[in-house]
Amino acid sequence: MHRLRHGDTGPAVTEVRSTLASLGFLHMHPHGADRSDGHGEFWKETDGVFDHDLDSAVRAFQQHRGLLVDGVVGPATYRALKEASYRLGARTLIYQLSAPLYGDDVATLQRRLQDLGFYVHRVDGYFGPQTHDALTAFQREIGLSADGICGPDTLRSLDLLGARVTGGNPHRIAEEEVVHRAGPQLTGKRIVIDPGMGGPDKGVTVPTEFGDVYESEILWDLASRLEGRMAATGMETFLSRPWGANPTDAERAEISNTFDADLMISLRCATNPSTLASGVASFHFGNSHGSVSMIGQVLAGFIQREIVARTSLQDCRTHSRTWDLLRLTKMPTVQVDIGYLTNDYDASVLTNPRMRDVIAEAILISVKRLYLLGQDDQPTGTYTFAELLAEELAAADSN
Repeated sequence: MHRLRHGDTGPAVTEVRSTLASLGFLHMHPHGADRSDGHGEFWKETDGVFDHDLDSAVRAFQQHRGLLVDGVVGPATYRALKEASYRLGARTLIYQLSAPLYGDDVATLQRRLQDLGFYVHRVDGYFGPQTHDALTAFQREIGLSADGICGPDTLRSLDLLGARVTGGNPHRIAEEEVVHRAGPQLTGKRIVIDPGMGGPDKGVTVPTEFGDVYESEILWDLASRLEGRMAATGMETFLSRPWGANPTDAERAEISNTFDADLMISLRCATNPSTLASGVASFHFGNSHGSVSMIGQVLAGFIQREIVARTSLQDCRTHSRTWDLLRLTKMPTVQVDIGYLTNDYDASVLTNPRMRDVIAEAILISVKRLYLLGQDDQPTGTYTFAELLAEELAAADSN
């Protein structure tokens, strides 16, 4: 679709205005895009204007939904607007492989099933196999046909039943239990490493004293250094893509899901028109429905602190987002934006091979901290790769 921004006009702008108004993000002007014909029927101007009020409303919506806040209605924002406009009961919900259903109505269904004790996964608004299984289990228990179709009878039953589960977050508890059961040793842990860019998309070019370096080369090299260190500790590592390809984030998530991995760590660089923008930021899944990947959040915090302590990169903190990469992966996923290539200091860190070693070690130490669950924790920035490796080998020898 065409990207809509401040100053644009047309029926697509009218649709965006109308959706944001219905969601409570925009108050229509008396002369605005919606008018009554006097009989309670509303008609829309075909030539809406993307004005300052709409720009503010788009940004507020993007902030609320965990999207990139830029005031531009691109594919991700438009899709989120469509999803937010669905209310439970407005359409029949069913698991379909060819055209999967996404929407706030699905999220509401997941939350209801979670309250009743049938659904323990993320409330992410995606009607996938886990939602289907929870729905059919609910239907079986109350004597409905277990067809996995959320129609009027199922909705009526959901409305009649009160919540059985109060307090606690089943998805959070399930994620934490997986980490507890996995134990503190890294050997055997399965990790997907996802270097950004790839193939013909080389990203930003950074001039150095040894010649130009591409963003894609920096990310691939960092992924390789991280993969080498993880392999040395006995972890199983998978790259989300080959050197010569640049899959979409949704494709990267799909590929990663086939590996049945414990964690996914995605490596990205940031850019900004301002050369002053700088620092490292880490992202995990979290949405406006209150669903958060708890393990993703904990790991993002560890990675953030370790990289900042070891590199002096500015701390841009951790954030919850609903990006495809974080939302569509089955395992806890963290995306690390490891610095701005448009900033001189950050670029000097990222183009320095020794500093890429330091960042790779920081990420590995963070994964170890996650599995230690706070036990025998050493101060941030002090735990070395050599110490970790010696501990892992000693533990392997004693088993």
